[in-house]
Order: sequence, then C-alpha cells, then structure tokens
Amino acid sequence: MIVAAHQPAYLPWLGYLDKMAKCDLFVIMDDLPFEPRNFHNRNRIAHERGPAWLTVPVQECGTRIVDKLIDCAPRGDDHWQQRTWRTLISSYRHAPYFTRYVDDLRFVFTQPWRRLADLDIYLIDLARRWLKIQVPVVRSSTLEIGGDDLTDRLIGLCKKVGARAYLSGSGNATRTLDAERIGRAGLGVIWQVFDHPTYPQACNNGQFLDNLGFIDLMFNCGPHARDVLFGSGHPINLAA
Repeated sequence: MIVAAHQPAYLPWLGYLDKMAKCDLFVIMDDLPFEPRNFHNRNRIAHERGPAWLTVPVQECGTRIVDKLIDCAPRGDDHWQQRTWRTLISSYRHAPYFTRYVDDLRFVFTQPWRRLADLDIYLIDLARRWLKIQVPVVRSSTLEIGGDDLTDRLIGLCKKVGARAYLSGSGNATRTLDAERIGRAGLGVIWQVFDHPTYPQACNNGQFLDNLGFIDLMFNCGPHARDVLFGSGHPINLAA
C-alpha cells in the first residue's frame, strides 16, 4: 500500500488532489502545527485583476491545526463568509459551469463553522466528490502517531497503516524529508511528479493563472475537470 499525507488545505490546489489520487490511503495531517501564511486558511482564485486571495480569519489560540478556531467576529457589518461569497460571485459569475456548482458552494459559506480543520476537510471532501476521487482519507489526529520530527512521524504513520511506501510531494519535502532514514526503516519513498494542466479560464485576461484553488478548474471545465486533471495515463484512470 502507498500512503500520502498533507496538512489540511483551504480550497486545495490541483497538485494536492493529484497526490491524493495517486495513493491508496491519504492522511490529512491535522495535528501538525498551524503555520501562518501557509495554505491552511487561505488560497488563491482568478479575478479580473489577476489572482486574488481568499482567507479565513483565525483566532490566536491553539498551536495545532486541529485546534485552530475561526475568528467569526464581523468587521463592522461584514462577515468573512459574506466577503468570500461576494468575491466568488464577482470572479466566477460568468464562468461556464458556475451555476452547476454554486449551490454546493453556497451551502459551505452559509454554515456556522467553528474549527478551521472541519471547514478545510469539508472542502477537500467536496473536491473528492466533484472529481470522483475514491481514495480513502483519514485524519492523523485519530491515529496517535508519535515522532520527534517529520521523518519519524511519517515512518510511524506508514507502519501504523501498514504502508510499504510513502508518496511525497516534491516541494519543501525534498529538503525536510530524510529519505535514507525512511529506507532504513524498510519503507520506500516515491516522489510526486505533477505537471499542472492548462485549461480555458473565464477570468484571466488571456494569461493562464496556475496554482489556484480547485474551484477554478471546476467552474471553468465542469464535468471535463476530471479528465483535465487526471489524464489518460494517470493512475486513477488506469485503475478505473
């Protein structure tokens, strides 16, 4: 079994979902420390003026992602969900498949979310449903994984779930992950290779914007989004 893992992400980008679809079990590492200015509580979408950030405000409490609370206090008469919804409408109201998904997304931004991890995981599950990703997902906070550093934790994770290999992203992990130590533990490391797809974007002024939240792909490509993201040679399609 191949396992992959990542912290919860708000409106996860396409590489996140590609990694999820290439493993046999995906673990959401919700018990890792919350990192300000990471993607736990923010992501980008396309706007007529270029990429725009959507951010969920959080309280100054708790150090782990699973403990982080959303700051629901309004700014004046405004609320973060209302601001987000207005930005989404402004950005994507003319996208070809906006009406196909708008009701599901409107539900998200009308719920009284308390914990950031719960909101993130709901959106991850929404992406899985829209893209028909059937890989099972589990939260690390339910597994009781120990370890002094990231490599120790991943070794413990693999042994806990009975994995023979760990699928790792190829970004910061290449500097922080000790592949040799994982190998000495009898486990393999597979490095993710992800080529970001290009597709028509309704709101980009003719210049493709990559590394956006997954909703950009969905609003622009609709039922074709799965084929755009997971080409014919992707493991998810080879197995289907």
